[in-house]
Amino acid sequence: MSADDGTRLEQRLVDLESRLAFQEHALGELSDALAAARDEEARNNLQLMRVTEELRQLRLSLSGNPAADPGLEPPPPHY
Repeated sequence: MSADDGTRLEQRLVDLESRLAFQEHALGELSDALAAARDEEARNNLQLMRVTEELRQLRLSLSGNPAADPGLEPPPPHY
């Protein structure tokens, strides 16, 4: 192996190490982004469950009190 071959081989090794470092960094960023997205999804699911429960409670209260049903109210005076 000549000195030129050794230099090229060393340069290839340096390039591969640089690529590996970049990929490890990118993988870490993607992992962090995925974790953040999963946290946000969990918060959104919790909020959706709370809103759904509030809506269910509102519907139950309206069905128990027909006078509170907006569809049964007379139209406004401008009609």
